[in-house]
Amino acid sequence: MITRNTGMLDHAPSRFQLGLSENPHPPLPSVIAALDRASRRANRYPEFLPTSLADIIADHEGLDAGHVVVGAGATGVAMQVLRSMTSRDDRTVFSVPTFDGYPIMTEMCGLSAHTVALDDHGMQDLNAMRRSIDDRTTLAIVCRPHNPTGTLTPTVDLVDFLRSMPDHVTTILDEAYIEFVAPDLRIDVPALISEYPGVVVLRTFSKAYGLAGLRIGYGLASAGLAGRIRRLQLPFGMVAAAEEAVTASYAAAAELTDRVNSIVTERERLRADLSARGVVTPDSHANFLYLPGASIGGALADAGIASRRYANGDARIAVGDPRAGRAVLEAITSSSHIPS
Repeated sequence: MITRNTGMLDHAPSRFQLGLSENPHPPLPSVIAALDRASRRANRYPEFLPTSLADIIADHEGLDAGHVVVGAGATGVAMQVLRSMTSRDDRTVFSVPTFDGYPIMTEMCGLSAHTVALDDHGMQDLNAMRRSIDDRTTLAIVCRPHNPTGTLTPTVDLVDFLRSMPDHVTTILDEAYIEFVAPDLRIDVPALISEYPGVVVLRTFSKAYGLAGLRIGYGLASAGLAGRIRRLQLPFGMVAAAEEAVTASYAAAAELTDRVNSIVTERERLRADLSARGVVTPDSHANFLYLPGASIGGALADAGIASRRYANGDARIAVGDPRAGRAVLEAITSSSHIPS
């Protein structure tokens, strides 16, 4: 097990690795075929700057390429945002717990963090975040769905929050798990970035698309904000196979929808079974479940199940593999430390 800041992730050999909210399935067959073709050109460098990849994503999102920033996963784009939009000793504001990368990157950039606890339902307290904004605050981070609880901030609350942000504050809206959100609950991103030029929306191909190992992420923002972030684009920083992988992933939309639906179905089945065993989880809109309970993480580890564990004993587990789900239920059922 390693720890850094708030992170506690099991790394010992386990039967099931559920700590990184990975897609349990390999890339879609057509994507694997595209990667195979791309691998035959691995002796060639990628583009100096990833213009073609940005064009592909922009076309899919119905935006001009000037609104797109790409990076090594959503984390890579987030780091570009921090480095381009903040100065040393500025303040960031985000909820805790959150994605482990945010406190780590905040520390790396020499920023101070103001953290706001989640409410009793695992929701981000946007009112408290808003009250914490001061003249030194230059970055606010909102996850939708939230990592690690999977809860979903209502659109009206998010818009009110963005409307209240001072001009000197950039807001990261992290949508790493957006493909698992029901279509009618998603936000119209082109309209959002047009109305609020201080927001950058982060997306990734690591989760629903199952391409975590390729590190392909992107941000959508106003042309002015995107241009400022793009100034820190690392030359030759994206793998050459990214263009083929993204193109093939977009072309396989129907297969992706089927895969996402199967993961969501397994998530809801597991959530109901956990509830029947006394483990009540927040209503998740992602590919993971947040399991509250001081003994949960330990019980899973004892059963050879790696999870993302938190200081109070709670755990987050990736979902989608029925075998892993059954193992989780067995671990909780057999544990003498968890009330039945």
